[in-house]
Amino acid sequence: MRVRTRSPDSFWGYSFAHADRFSLNLPWKETISCCFHESGPDPDDPQAAAFFKSAFGQEFEDIRWIFQEYCKAMKRLCDGIIEILGLSLGADESEFKEYFQEGSSSIMRCNFYPRCQEPGLVLGTGPHCDPTALTILHQDQVGGLQVFADHKWKSVRPRHDALVVSLGDTFAVSRQL
Repeated sequence: MRVRTRSPDSFWGYSFAHADRFSLNLPWKETISCCFHESGPDPDDPQAAAFFKSAFGQEFEDIRWIFQEYCKAMKRLCDGIIEILGLSLGADESEFKEYFQEGSSSIMRCNFYPRCQEPGLVLGTGPHCDPTALTILHQDQVGGLQVFADHKWKSVRPRHDALVVSLGDTFAVSRQL
């Protein structure tokens, strides 16, 4: 299978190692990112499959439905989490829903960190804050995820039966957390 990589001016598509941005200590990962709109894709609109068709070719065009259903499920989960967060902060249960109404979009990103023969020459994903409202993460059993709490980095033990939910900058800033 031949996969077309994302263009440097786009957030969506397939990329690996971000070789266009770093010369040493390459991030050793493969990523596929796409935008999700709850109301799409329209099965009669040929543009609905354009992303997958351009990235993976005609034979994988129907994979868009798998991503679409997964994204819908994650959207429902996020809606529930946002509602619970609002209630726990003493807000009305619908206070945050206005920010996540239909028409808003989400990012779906899959990261894969393959084994490396020379790990000293590469990076995983370095310390960062997610610019989104929520990040829902399913870890593999390799581990490596850390969170900054109590003024230090702490490892998060991978669990195959759980998801990690992280508040991103957008939510934290909106509530001054």
